[in-house]
Amino acid sequence: MTQVDRREASAKLAEKGLLLFVALLVLVALGIFTTTRIVLALYTGMDSVPLSGWPRFLVFGLWFDVATLCYLLVPFLLYEAAFGNRWRPAGWQRWVRYGVFWFVTATLLFNALAELLFWIEFETRFNFIGVDYLVYTREVIGNIRESYPVMPLLLAVAALAALLTWALRGPLARAFGVRLARGARLRLLAAAVILPLASGLFANVDQMYAHGNNYVEELSGNGLFTFAAAFRRNELDYERWYATIPQERADRILRDLGVTREPLSKVLPRMKHEDVHAEPAVPYLRRYPRHMVLITVESLSAEYLGVYGSTRGLTPRLDDLARHGVQFDRVLATGTRTVRGLEALSLGTPPVPGQAIVRRPNNEHLATVGEMLEHMGFSTSFVYGGYGYFDNMNAYFAGNDYATFDRTDFPKASVIFENVWGVADEVLFSNAMSVLDRVDTGKKRFFMHIMTTSNHRPYTYPDGRIDIPSPGGREGGVKYTDYAIGRFIEQARQHPWFDDTLFVIIADHCAAVSGKTELPVAKYHIPLILYGPAIVRPGHFPRMISQLDVPPTLFDILGLEGDDEYFFGTAVHEQGGEPRAFISNYQSLGYYKRDILTVLKPKRKIESFRIDPKTLEATPAPIDETLRDEAIAYYQTASSAFKQHKLMAPGY
Repeated sequence: MTQVDRREASAKLAEKGLLLFVALLVLVALGIFTTTRIVLALYTGMDSVPLSGWPRFLVFGLWFDVATLCYLLVPFLLYEAAFGNRWRPAGWQRWVRYGVFWFVTATLLFNALAELLFWIEFETRFNFIGVDYLVYTREVIGNIRESYPVMPLLLAVAALAALLTWALRGPLARAFGVRLARGARLRLLAAAVILPLASGLFANVDQMYAHGNNYVEELSGNGLFTFAAAFRRNELDYERWYATIPQERADRILRDLGVTREPLSKVLPRMKHEDVHAEPAVPYLRRYPRHMVLITVESLSAEYLGVYGSTRGLTPRLDDLARHGVQFDRVLATGTRTVRGLEALSLGTPPVPGQAIVRRPNNEHLATVGEMLEHMGFSTSFVYGGYGYFDNMNAYFAGNDYATFDRTDFPKASVIFENVWGVADEVLFSNAMSVLDRVDTGKKRFFMHIMTTSNHRPYTYPDGRIDIPSPGGREGGVKYTDYAIGRFIEQARQHPWFDDTLFVIIADHCAAVSGKTELPVAKYHIPLILYGPAIVRPGHFPRMISQLDVPPTLFDILGLEGDDEYFFGTAVHEQGGEPRAFISNYQSLGYYKRDILTVLKPKRKIESFRIDPKTLEATPAPIDETLRDEAIAYYQTASSAFKQHKLMAPGY
């Protein structure tokens, strides 16, 4: 064999060794990705993920795994292309590559563990929620540490990665210490450029959604791929991504539906009745309340309350309040996050795609409940049990003329229990009571919005309050929150302002919103209770309403004019025509009316589902053009109104 032949043989051997190393990395990654997918499917169960869906999510899953690896391999390819042959045979390079293989394996295993925990909480791949959580690492990491045995899990990940590296030490050794010809290094460099370009060109997260079973579709994805897609789509411009109609036509449709908010009045709302003892126009009121406390309960699905059909006995106090108050039977949340609930309950707008308005810039002095009431002389406040910088809550409410209070404002002596997510709800309510006691209720009316935190992982709370030991999981969180609300109401009875106060209790969103369809209507069902023995007549309100109908309803209950000028919703006792509701996630926008769910999606796609009125199960249906145009009119107008500063309060 000539010297030239030996060099060529050596170069081929070097390339084979390097390809072996790459192949090992790829096989380990695909093995972890596929195992994760199967574990998630088994955890979800055969009822939700039937065997007929397995071939689909396994094949599509492989497609997205390969698309993901096209990006993940880039740093390694660039390193190998750039590293000179002089240093390749060095002994320390062997240990560097062992370390790289262990680190990559450990990282992929850690990602698999993170995906499992995320799936347990949200029943979905990494998405917009995961992107949001990157901003609030203190709460998220603290929440994980308090909810799971973090160190044992991390040690297990490290040990398993070390075991895999040790098991593959033979093949890995044959891939080390090789010299690469210039041509091979150029090919590596070309691959580092071509692979991600090809992945970006041919693989798109929208390819996941073509089966009809949302669980199967989510399992088809790759968590790292969906996370990157959600990061890119953090903001979605409605006019660019969604179906539109001429704005003049949209305005006409909304006027016909009774939405008369455009243009906003230049005059602040006025009292309809200065005397709170005047005969109210609202049928379920005995008289108008002087004050109002709005309690937004974290993640409280209607299914947990006895008055909504639960037999688990988790909410005895809320059930009693509902029986002696007004229970709204069919209220649907607008979204899946706290900020969506706060947006709907303060601003009364349909959920615009992407970030909620609570988290967007230029959201000060909007036509919110607090902004309007503060200008009318009310003492308005927002009290939160966690850190108010989370989800931009303090900035949003302070910018809209609420006095804001969070856990940093509570006296240390009052905080008898807290976790990373917030103080115990009883601590929150005690401090809210202190704020109310500082208001001169003889001269000033008050409106307080309280946001709870205890019904959230890690579900920890003070011992001895309920019969479920802490941490009590979701059921313990619900029962403890029920206890804290009941305790707050009982304490309020001892205050002179109690008989003049209406308590409004509603959830920000449901406990979970995953199902076989992307927007499962049943999972958006939340409780709404009005309680005030001297204010309301006990009863039920059976009509379906949307969470965004609450702000104009609050205005009407307080005896204020202007409720139909500032909000997209309608006071519930004044609603004419057919009931409708808005449900969404961060990018799919649903409009539910006449047992039809019309869904507006990015790339101007529109889907339609017939909803069984009893089971709320969805089946594909032809698109109803009237409902399609109504959905577009609402969402398009809400999005453009915010961008064009048409949601501003009068005078700004």
